[in-house]
Amino acid sequence: MRFLFEEDTDPMLSVVNLIDVFLVIIGVLMIVIAQNPLNPFSQEDVVVIEKPGDADMRITIKNGQELTRYESSGETGEGRGARAGVTYRLDDGRMIYVPESEAGS
Repeated sequence: MRFLFEEDTDPMLSVVNLIDVFLVIIGVLMIVIAQNPLNPFSQEDVVVIEKPGDADMRITIKNGQELTRYESSGETGEGRGARAGVTYRLDDGRMIYVPESEAGS
């Protein structure tokens, strides 16, 4: 009769059970995060822009297995070039590019 009314009073048993439950929850959460369709690195080609418009902006481009990172120096870019044509926006929102004719053509 003594065995029917005896209770386990070892507090470590409940701690071990809690640890097991938390390990299962962590495992499920890791699987959900890895299979998330919004994960940018789960796709083949991705462009990630960090802090857009700031002086310390970073752009990371993934093409297949290759990762390329560009970091902004905070300076305004300059360059040489020539006018190539004119772009017009139509009333319906479409854009039309009209190239300039070269001199002598």
